[in-house]
Amino acid sequence: MGGGLIAPDRAMDPGLVYDILPEEYTRLDDRADRLNLPSIAVSDLKDSVTVSRTVTNVGPAEAATYRAVVEAPAGVTMDVEPPVIAFQRGGARNATFTVTFVAKQRVQGGYAFGSLTWLDDAKRHSVRIPVAVRTVVRDLVADVA
Repeated sequence: MGGGLIAPDRAMDPGLVYDILPEEYTRLDDRADRLNLPSIAVSDLKDSVTVSRTVTNVGPAEAATYRAVVEAPAGVTMDVEPPVIAFQRGGARNATFTVTFVAKQRVQGGYAFGSLTWLDDAKRHSVRIPVAVRTVVRDLVADVA
């Protein structure tokens, strides 16, 4: 499971990027889910977990609106807030959003996969990140493969 195939022509005009500075890696405080990566992994979903990400609009300095399209992992609800992010001409180039995962069932399980895609209204950009979630009942039970 990855972010998809690389299309060189689309890579030159990605629309949105998940930017991260090198010093952010040293401040992660044993919580990799706090890094602004272009993916989300939740390894211990007991009830609910909220993760935040920040995207940067690297497209032209024109107004752009993106809508979230969610493909939730099996057994999990996934809510994006706000579901629409808008960039105004001459305004801020960054937008922060949260993704809340809620376990639908209390089961010790393996990883389930999904995705979050931001689609712009002009249909020029589709920015997808993979999502991996593992539900757990309690910390002492390990999933050994």
